[in-house]
Amino acid sequence: MLKPKHPSWGFDMSWMRKLYETYENAADRLEPLGDKLWPISHMVKNAHVEITLDGKGNFKRAKILERSMSATLIPVTESSAGRTSGAVPHPLAEEIGYCAADLPKAKQGRYEMYEEQLTNWCTSDFSHPKAEAVLNYVRKRSVWCDLGKEGVFPVKVENAQGGKTKLTDDKVFVRWVVEGEDSPCSETWSDRSLIDAWIAFDNDLHCQAGFCIVTGKQTRLDQNHPRFIRFPGDGGKLVSSNDFDGYTFRGKFIDSKSKADKESAYQHQSCSVGFEVSQKAHNALRWLIGRQSYRKDYQAIVAWSVGVKKVPDLFQNTMLLELAARNSDEQEEPIDIGDAGQSFALKLKKALAGYRANLDVTDDIVVMGLDSATPGRMAITYYREMNGSEFLDRIESWHEQFAWPQNFGEDKHFIGAPSPRDIVEAAYGRRDDKGKMQVDDKLQKVTVERLLACIVDGSPIPRDLMEVALRRATNRQGMKY
Repeated sequence: MLKPKHPSWGFDMSWMRKLYETYENAADRLEPLGDKLWPISHMVKNAHVEITLDGKGNFKRAKILERSMSATLIPVTESSAGRTSGAVPHPLAEEIGYCAADLPKAKQGRYEMYEEQLTNWCTSDFSHPKAEAVLNYVRKRSVWCDLGKEGVFPVKVENAQGGKTKLTDDKVFVRWVVEGEDSPCSETWSDRSLIDAWIAFDNDLHCQAGFCIVTGKQTRLDQNHPRFIRFPGDGGKLVSSNDFDGYTFRGKFIDSKSKADKESAYQHQSCSVGFEVSQKAHNALRWLIGRQSYRKDYQAIVAWSVGVKKVPDLFQNTMLLELAARNSDEQEEPIDIGDAGQSFALKLKKALAGYRANLDVTDDIVVMGLDSATPGRMAITYYREMNGSEFLDRIESWHEQFAWPQNFGEDKHFIGAPSPRDIVEAAYGRRDDKGKMQVDDKLQKVTVERLLACIVDGSPIPRDLMEVALRRATNRQGMKY
C-alpha cells in the first residue's frame, strides 16, 4: 500500500513517471560506479577489503581498500537493499559476518543464508562463472583465515572526526575480483554480463505480476521501495509500503476479501507500482540529486529535463549563470554602469540563447523539492512541470527583474540578480567570531523554498523578507562585519 508522504501529491504519481522516463532517456549513460545511473537490482556500497580469486575459486591475494577506491556496485535483493539490523544477505559482495563460515563467534544462520542464496543463483539458468568462483571459494570455509594470513586485520575506517575507527571483523565488507583466462574484466562490479545475469535471476524469482499504476501494465510489483536517495545512508523513503503477507491497511476495499485473498486485494484494489518503474525512478532521482541539485541538510531541490538536456541552475546568481553558458574562448565584456542595463540584458539573453537552442518547446522540465521532518520519512515539498521555453522565460524574468550592481569584493563586480543563498544571508546571516557567515538551517531551508516559488512560479518576493532586508540595509551600525 503506497502511503503519500505529503498532501500536495497524494496518489498522483506523475513525478515517478517523469523520473522513470528520465532514466530511460539516460540509459546510454549508465555507468557502474560513483554518482552515475545505477542499474536496477543493484546499489553502491563502500567495500573495505578486496579478495582476488582465480576462475576456479582458489584464493590468490587480498588487500585493504583506500576510501577513494572503495565505491563498489553490488547486486542486491529488495530486502537486502533496505536492510537495517535484520539478517538479510546480499547475493555476492558481503560482510565477513555473512560470507565467512570460519569466523569465530559468527551469528548463527547468516553464512547459511548467504550460501543458499548464492547457490540458487549459480544453479539457475542465469548463472555466471564469476559467481560460481565465489561460491566455490566460500564453501572452503577459509575466508576469515585467509584474510588473517594476509595481514588484513584489523581494518580501520575514517570516522566523522577525521580519525580512524577499528571495525569488528564481522562488519568488514568484501568485494570480489575473479581473474580468469576467458574474461577481460576481472572486477565483479564492472562486469556487465554479471550485472545482467543477476538482474535476470532476480526478476525470474519474482514472476508474480500485478497492475502498475504508472505504466498501466501487468508487471512485477515493488514491495520495498528504495532509500539512500539524497546521500549514502539516507534512510528517508518517498514511498512506504507493506509486504504482502503483513498487509495492515484498515480502510475498505471494493469487495470483501477473505484472509487468503489479501494478496489479491492488495494488488488489484490499492495503488501499486511496478518494481522496474520504482527502481529506475528512484535511481534517476538519486543520480540527478548527485549531479545537479541544491542541497542543505535533508533538503534537496533539483531541476532537470526529462530528455536529459542541459538546463540552467536555478540557484546561481547572474554572473555564474553567464559564466556557465559562455564558451571558454569567449572574453567577458566590460560592464558599463551607465548604459541603462542594455549591456546586461544582452548578456543575459546571450547566456540563455544556448539553452533555448538546445531545449525544444515540447521538452518537459521538472522542478522537485524534497525534505524530511524525520530521518526515516521524506516528503515532496515542491513540484512543478513545465515546458522548456516556459522554464527559461521564468529564469530570464527573475534575473531581469531583480538585477542591480553586485559587489563581491575588490575584483568581483557584476550587474544581475543575486543567488537565493545570497539573499538569505543578506536578510538573516550573522558572522561568527571567525568572520564566517552563519544562517539558521531551518530558516535558510524555508526561505530558499519560498524564493524558489518566486523564480519558478513568478510569485512576488515575500513582503516580510523585503522588510527584513530593508531594515538591515538601513541599520549598518548594527551589522557585524
